Amino acid sequence: MVMTAVARGLEIVCIQVEADVSNGMPLFEMVGVLSSEVREAKERVRTALHNCGYRIPPKRITINLSPADIRKSGSGCDLPIAIAVLAALGEVEAKALEDTLILGEISLSGKVQPVHGILPIVAKAKECGMKRCILPFCNRMEAKRIPGLQIWAVEDLRELVEYLNGRPYQEKPSINIEETGIWESEPDFAEINGQDALKRACEVAVAGMHNFLMIGPPGSGKTMLAKRIPGILPPMTAQEQLEVSKIYSICGLLPKNQGLIQKRPFRNPHHTISPNGLSGGGTIPQPGEISLAHRGILFLDELPEYRKSTLEILRQPMEERQITLVRQSGAYRYPSDFMLVAAMNPCKCGYYPDRTRCNCRDADIARYLGRISKPLLDRIDICMEAPLIRYDELAQKGRGESSAAIRSRVAAALERQQARFQGCGFFYNSQIPSKDIAVYCGLDGSQKNYMKEIYETMGLSARGYYKILKTARTIADLEDCEKIEDRHLKEAVC
Repeated sequence: MVMTAVARGLEIVCIQVEADVSNGMPLFEMVGVLSSEVREAKERVRTALHNCGYRIPPKRITINLSPADIRKSGSGCDLPIAIAVLAALGEVEAKALEDTLILGEISLSGKVQPVHGILPIVAKAKECGMKRCILPFCNRMEAKRIPGLQIWAVEDLRELVEYLNGRPYQEKPSINIEETGIWESEPDFAEINGQDALKRACEVAVAGMHNFLMIGPPGSGKTMLAKRIPGILPPMTAQEQLEVSKIYSICGLLPKNQGLIQKRPFRNPHHTISPNGLSGGGTIPQPGEISLAHRGILFLDELPEYRKSTLEILRQPMEERQITLVRQSGAYRYPSDFMLVAAMNPCKCGYYPDRTRCNCRDADIARYLGRISKPLLDRIDICMEAPLIRYDELAQKGRGESSAAIRSRVAAALERQQARFQGCGFFYNSQIPSKDIAVYCGLDGSQKNYMKEIYETMGLSARGYYKILKTARTIADLEDCEKIEDRHLKEAVC
């Protein structure tokens, strides 16, 4: 018996591969609820064994992949099937396969090809008590990020058989993981002249991981600001790096010869993206953009240009920080804890309310803005106007505040939140549950009267009221204030 694993979303299921060689009509049969790529493995395996010099007798060969009630997909079952057949034929010692998980695709020549999802599979192998993982040489860097396991990275089927039959494993030289990260320099906030209010809004949004919307005419710097937000994000923790890297590993997007992803994701899908592209899709659903943005930024430029059905998908993941995709083969759950940053024009031409430049009819403006539903807007904590930059701001010689200076304040505010919410199940001010608002965002008598007036004047919803308090809590954290003060509330209302 050979142990392997398959991915069902981010869930990893261990699979037992059993092979039986018996007398009867020559046949190579595979059972166990198999996808097309797994069923085709028998042809690859049979040809690879023949080309590697192993003789398959004219007998009945039966391969069983259990548990039988779980659909197996992916090309990683090729190598374990080949080893299971060789073990049944006596070419490999069965004892050598104990506490070992094998994974890999094989070519017709017997070369072991890389597969997706190595990182979560190796983590699952360690969790299940495996002592050794055998996998493709090209996937070795991913596997080595999970400590505590013996990793055999092989390039050829014959090579693996020799190792299993007693030849000492020799690790081939590889590139140092720490030296492979070639980072591009981040765009800096210091490069943007003017827009001080928008920069402040960006700082507050990141300091509490609040969803953020910018509205303004073309050329006001909305996209430039959004693309500089990653430069003020705090570094990911080791656990967050592992979470994000698992998602990218499943999609085959983890960079080669590199360890875990260390930079927070910044995803910027085009407005023509389909609902499945945003949420994830397929017979066996792959992560969509909202999952690829996990622990990072999802930037939607020209927000009203997205299809309304696509935007409405965001509502549930923004609340629950995960998305569940249900298919005939089962339910697949992906994390989607992202910060939404969006930008839009106030009308189709982009210049409303400047009637000297905007010729849009009132009905057209209402229709354009109506593409963003109220429930979705209710989930955006901070909305900010982006005015056109004045000439004196554009021509100023001095440089603005750098991203490094802003990032230091953001990091300090986030540290205060981590200490405050330790053991609560959430980490940022934007995630405070409504039942705990009074605990973490308490107001005195005059502040309650002020918020009552704002609530009635602005016609806020309950969610809108709570998001003002959460934003005020973040502004207070940026100033290292234990209590929310009047100026914090007023800035949050603005």
